[in-house]
Amino acid sequence: MKICFVGASNLAVLAPEYGQHTIGGEAVQQTLLARALARRGHDVSMAVQDYGQPDGAAWDGIPVFKTYRPGAGLPVLRFIHPRWTGMWSALARADAELYYVSEAGMQVGLAALFCRQHRRRFVFRSASDADCDPSHLLVRYRRDRWLYGYGLRRAGAILVQSKEQRRALARHYGLAARVAPMLVEPPRREAARDIDVLWVGNIRRVKRPDRVLDLAAGLPRHHVHIVGGPLPGEEALYRETQAAAAVRLNVTFHGRLAYYDAAALYARTRVLVNTSDVEGFPNAYLQAWTRGVPVVTLIDPDRVIEREGLGIVARSPARLEGAVRDLLQDKAAWQAASDRCRAFMAREYGEDRILAPYLETFGEVLRRSEAAVYGTAGA
Repeated sequence: MKICFVGASNLAVLAPEYGQHTIGGEAVQQTLLARALARRGHDVSMAVQDYGQPDGAAWDGIPVFKTYRPGAGLPVLRFIHPRWTGMWSALARADAELYYVSEAGMQVGLAALFCRQHRRRFVFRSASDADCDPSHLLVRYRRDRWLYGYGLRRAGAILVQSKEQRRALARHYGLAARVAPMLVEPPRREAARDIDVLWVGNIRRVKRPDRVLDLAAGLPRHHVHIVGGPLPGEEALYRETQAAAAVRLNVTFHGRLAYYDAAALYARTRVLVNTSDVEGFPNAYLQAWTRGVPVVTLIDPDRVIEREGLGIVARSPARLEGAVRDLLQDKAAWQAASDRCRAFMAREYGEDRILAPYLETFGEVLRRSEAAVYGTAGA
C-alpha cells in the first residue's frame, strides 16, 4: 500500500533534530504506525509542517513533504494560502493511494476535499473523546469545526481509540467506527525510580495542570515532575504553571521536552498521574505501563485500569492525593500493580496484534476504491 500520514507535528517525533517543536499524542501514534508499516514493506510518506527541513527528505525510509510554516501568512487570508494550498501541494507530491488523518480540525476537511478532487481515499482516526462529540470539540473556529464534520462524513473509514468513542460517534454523528488500539515503543533501559509522580501533557486548561500542583502541595516529601510545553492561546497558563511550580521545593518543571527525552523519564517514575477533564486514550498510559508504572487518573478508557488493575481510578479530583499516597506508601501494592502493567502490555500490545485492524481497514478502503473504478463485484 502507498500511504501518506497527514500530521503537522509528526517530524518532531520522527526526526530527533526537530524535537524542540510541540507534539501531541497523535504525532507519536502516527509516527509509530508509519515506521511499523515501512518496516513491513509498505510505501509510507508524511505531510508535515515546514520547520525548514528539505522537502522530500527521508527519515527511517519515510519521505516527508512540507505543507506550510507555522504562523506564515496574513490573518484570515492564510487559511487559503499557505495553509490550504500548502497542504494540498504536499498531498499531491506524496501521491499516495490512501491518506491517514487524525485529530479533529480543518485538516480533516481539507484532506477530504483533496481526495474527492483527485479520486483518492482517506481514513480518519480520533485522538480524543472530544472528537466524537460536536458539543465538546477542541477546535477554536466555526469554519474549522464545519470542515471537520464535512471530512468526517466523507472518510473511507473511521478508527477510534475505545468502545466509548465508538458509541459516542454513532450517537452524535450517526457514523460507524472500528476500535484500533495504539502502538507503543518498548522501553530501552531500566533506571532507578527517583521520580515519585510524573505528569506529562501539553499545558492547556483542559489538562488541568493546577491539579498536579495541588497534588504536589499535599505530598511535600515526594518528588513530582511536570513535563509540558505551551500551546497557542495558552501561553499565560504556561507561565502561571511554571511560576507556581518554581516555589515548590518538591516540584521539577521541565517545560517542553523532546519526545525521546520525555520517554526516558518514565523508567525513573513510580506513579504517572493524569488530571485532565477530557482525554482519549493517552499515549502516556502506554508508555508508563510498558515500563511497569501504575497510573492514577480521573479518566479510565473502557474501564481498562479498573478491570486490569493498572493503577487507581480516582472518582473525583479530591481523591487523587489519597490514591497516589496509597500506591507510594504500600510497596507491595505498588509492585503488584507494576507487575500487572508489564504483563498486560506484553499480552495485549504486541505489534502484529495492534497493526491488524489498521491493515484490515486500509485494505478494505482501497478494495472499495478499486471496485468503484473498475466496476468489479461489490462496487
